[in-house]
Amino acid sequence: MDLTGIGLYTFQEASKLTGIPARDLRRWLNGYAYRRKADCSTVPVRPLWEPELSRAEIDGISFHDLLEVRFVRAFRQHGLSLQTIRLASEKARQLFNLSYPFTSRRFQTDGRTIFASAVRETGEIDLLDLIKGQYAFEKIIEPSLYQGIDFAPDDTALRWYPSACSDAVVLDPKIAFGKPIVTEGQVRTSVLYASFLAENDRHFVARMHEVPLSAVHAAIAFEERLAA
Repeated sequence: MDLTGIGLYTFQEASKLTGIPARDLRRWLNGYAYRRKADCSTVPVRPLWEPELSRAEIDGISFHDLLEVRFVRAFRQHGLSLQTIRLASEKARQLFNLSYPFTSRRFQTDGRTIFASAVRETGEIDLLDLIKGQYAFEKIIEPSLYQGIDFAPDDTALRWYPSACSDAVVLDPKIAFGKPIVTEGQVRTSVLYASFLAENDRHFVARMHEVPLSAVHAAIAFEERLAA
């Protein structure tokens, strides 16, 4: 499998970047199994969708999967079941003809109808009041979920600026396997931060890596936020 341009993150890296526990990420993207109390049989639960790296022998997550799971967390925080989320994802993929429909801007307008259909099919009609009202649905699909994402003409995500109100750090799957880099100089933030810890001199780090001092400041702030 050619990994060029799709991004590559360990589950721990993805957890730090999204704030989602690695255990949840694995359950959502790899599936899991549980033991039924009635007869002690094992029941498998399939992933929410087929991840990009599912056919590669790599224990990790791609750039588009990384962005998509941020929406899953928002749905879960508002009480939507994995069964409903899975069905909504399937319906949206067919309707939009996109592998990652939640990240699509079109989901902001059409997602409410898709989820209403999904909750009816799964029988979770107690969630209909949450879905039917446009205002209520907008509380789930907050603008912040789309903030910082650059889109291609076909509405697929190209890159993501993860820091609010700043474009100093970017995740671009075509550069450095999608790892966080400073926009000015395209050096990984982890590399700049490691250099700073070793040298304790921001000006020296900027000269050594040939990036602006502002990029060093941004990398340090970003890495310290991830470590917090």
